[in-house]
Amino acid sequence: MSFIEHKVLEMFQTLKLAKKTSKDDYMTHLRLVLLGMGVVGGIAFVIKLIAEFITFTGRSQ
Repeated sequence: MSFIEHKVLEMFQTLKLAKKTSKDDYMTHLRLVLLGMGVVGGIAFVIKLIAEFITFTGRSQ
């Protein structure tokens, strides 16, 4: 048995042992992930906005 076949077999065995999460657990994790994405996106937006104001006011004609 080759190394790749052995690893694929281990993956299938792990998937067989894994249990499906409940809908409540899934929704909780989904909310946390979406909240995290929103926070990171909000921080990035604020940084971009500040950078735009700095470059806009820095130009002199």
